[in-house]
Amino acid sequence: METLPPVTLGVTLLIPAAFLRILHPSIERRFVAAAPLTRQAVRQFYMELSLVLLAGFFAATGNWVLWGFPLHSALTLIFGCLIIGFFLALDMSLNRERAVIRDAVAGAPLTKLPQRLYPLTRKFSLVAFTATLFVTLVIGLAVSRDFFWLQQQVDAASIEAAKASVIHEIFFIMAILLAYVVNLILSYSRNLKLLFENETGVLERVSSGDLSRLVPVATNDEFGIIAGHTNAMIGGLRHRIQLLTELKLAEEVQLSLLPKDPPEVPGLDVAGFSKYCDQTGGDYFDYFPMPDGRLGIVVADAAGHGIGAALQMTTARAFIRFGAYHYGSSAELLDNVNRFLARDSSETGRFLTVFFTVIDPLQKTLRWVRAGHDPAILYDPTRETFEELSGEGTALGVFDNLTFHENSRQGWKPGSIMAIGTDGIWETRNHKGEIFGHRRFLQIIRDHSAESAAGIKIAVLDAVESFQGEAKQEDDITLVVVKLL
Repeated sequence: METLPPVTLGVTLLIPAAFLRILHPSIERRFVAAAPLTRQAVRQFYMELSLVLLAGFFAATGNWVLWGFPLHSALTLIFGCLIIGFFLALDMSLNRERAVIRDAVAGAPLTKLPQRLYPLTRKFSLVAFTATLFVTLVIGLAVSRDFFWLQQQVDAASIEAAKASVIHEIFFIMAILLAYVVNLILSYSRNLKLLFENETGVLERVSSGDLSRLVPVATNDEFGIIAGHTNAMIGGLRHRIQLLTELKLAEEVQLSLLPKDPPEVPGLDVAGFSKYCDQTGGDYFDYFPMPDGRLGIVVADAAGHGIGAALQMTTARAFIRFGAYHYGSSAELLDNVNRFLARDSSETGRFLTVFFTVIDPLQKTLRWVRAGHDPAILYDPTRETFEELSGEGTALGVFDNLTFHENSRQGWKPGSIMAIGTDGIWETRNHKGEIFGHRRFLQIIRDHSAESAAGIKIAVLDAVESFQGEAKQEDDITLVVVKLL
C-alpha cells in the first residue's frame, strides 16, 4: 500500500463509499423509517455499520485484486472500517433516537409499554466493552507495528526519528479515538436529557392537575418502561376523575330528589334530612300533602350504600310517589311497590326497608305501615314517655306475594314528637368502636323536646357528628321529625 500513489488510493477508497452513500437515503427509508419508532435507532446502527463495512470490503478487495496488495493489508483496512463504522453507527443511531423523541413529542406519540425491555445498563456495558476492546486493539496493533519498524532501523539518528514518529502516531490515534468517545458521551447525554425533560415535564403537569399530556414512549429501555407506566397512571387518573365527575352529577341528581323544604301543614311542624356516607346513598325520605289536611311521610333505607343502593332508592321513589296518590291505603301502596321491586331485584339480594305514615292533624290520627324498618318513636313530653310505632312487615323487594297491614293510633298530647330515622343514626361508631345507640338518640329528643322540629333535627345531627369525631361514617343517616301541635 505504501507504493500506491495517494490519488489512486483515495479513488479506490472513495468509489465504493460514494456509491453506498448514493444508496443511503433509499436504504434508510425502507429499512429504518419504515420500522416502529422504538426500533428505528437500532436499525440505524445496523445499517450504518453494514454500509461502512461494505465500503471497506469493496475497497480492500479492489486493492487486493487490482493493485496486488497483501491480504493482511486488506484485512487491516476492513478492521479500520469496522472501528470507524462502530463509532459512526453509534453516533447516527443516537441522532436517530433524538429525532424519534422529538417527533414523538411533536406528533401523536406511542404511549403503551414497550414489548421488550433493553436495559440501559446492558447498552452502556456493551458499548463500553466494545469501545475499550477496539481502542486496545488499535493501540496494540499500532505499537506492535511500530516496534517492528524500529527494529529495522540501524543508526542512532534513524532510531530517534522513528521513536518521535511512533510517539506522534500513538498520540494521534489516541486523540482520534478519544474524540469519538467524547462525542458518544455527549450524544448519550443529549438523549438522556431529552427523555428526562419529557418525563418530568409531563409529571409536573400532572402534579398541577393537567392530565392532557402523555409521555412519548420513544425507547425500549427503562425510560420507555417508566413512560409507559406513567401513561397508564395518567389514564387511570383520567378514568377516576371521570367517575368522580359522574358521581358528583349523580349526587346532585339524587339530592334534587329529596324535599327542598318541609311541608306547611296546619297542626304539624316537620323537618328532615339525609346525610350520605358516600357521594350517593340508599336512604330516602319524602312528604305527600293529601286532601283534608293530611300528610304522608315515607322514610326508606336501601340495603348497602353507594351507586347500587342509590339506583334502588330512585326506583322505589318513583313507585312510591306514583302510588301515594293512586292507592286507597298505605298498605295497598306498599303491596304494589313491593311487587314491582321484587320483580326487578328478588334475585339480586337487594331489598328496601320502608316506614310509611299518614298523619291527620284534624282527626288526630296516625296510620302507618312498617316494611322491615325500625319502628318510629312517639314521645309524650307531658309524661316523658316513649312509644314505638311498630307492626309486622317484611322488607320490600324480597318476595313478590307479601301483604302488608296498616296500623293506627288515635290521639296525642299537644307537643308530642314523632321521629322516624334510619339505623345509620344509632349504629354510628366512634374511633373506639362504640356505637351511638338508641339511648343517646332518645335522650336528645327528651332534652330538646321544647324546641321546634328543625331544632331537634339539628340537635340529633350535631350529637351524632360529635360522637363520631374523626371516625369514618359507615352508613347513610336519615331522620324526619314531626312535632304534633
